[in-house]
Amino acid sequence: GSGTSLLVPQAPESVLAQANSKAAILCKLKMEQTGVYWYRWSQQRQQFQFLAFSSPLGKATFGANITQDKFSVRGESYGSSHSLQISHLHSSDNGTYYCSISHSSQLFLGSGTQLGVVDALPVPPKTTPVPPSRRKPSPCEPKRRAADRQGACSPLVWVPLAFGVVILLLSLVSTAQRLHRLRRRLWLRIHRQ
Repeated sequence: GSGTSLLVPQAPESVLAQANSKAAILCKLKMEQTGVYWYRWSQQRQQFQFLAFSSPLGKATFGANITQDKFSVRGESYGSSHSLQISHLHSSDNGTYYCSISHSSQLFLGSGTQLGVVDALPVPPKTTPVPPSRRKPSPCEPKRRAADRQGACSPLVWVPLAFGVVILLLSLVSTAQRLHRLRRRLWLRIHRQ
């Protein structure tokens, strides 16, 4: 039913594993149970296959033609988390694996974990590093705002510069006034003669 996956969630949703390696599927239970059943749905054979049953006491019962060196079941002591371990993976292990529990005369099926077995796992694409920017930093571009207070934009640099510019402007004004007075005196002298 629609509430089944809420009662019997499985992790992960899918597994891609290399041949001859191992895989583990986790089943987390949110209710008390009398044991956990494990099944595999084979798309190729179009059938459900019973793999194993794990009792609350930790004893395992395996299905027909299922060997313990291939499949093993584990459960935590308080019984809320169970796992199915699959060893010596082969392409015949491809399928969707389900855990299932019986509760109140109903059988609840897990959300399912799809297992894919491949000869070699795909290699992740190589990421090429982005080259650093060749743009020259401007003289007033602070490299470290808080740490570097002695840079080109520091108040210790531009305050004296601004003060010097003001003094220079004032001296130019006073010089211009002196020149204006001198010129006026000369003009008056010429016209008196």
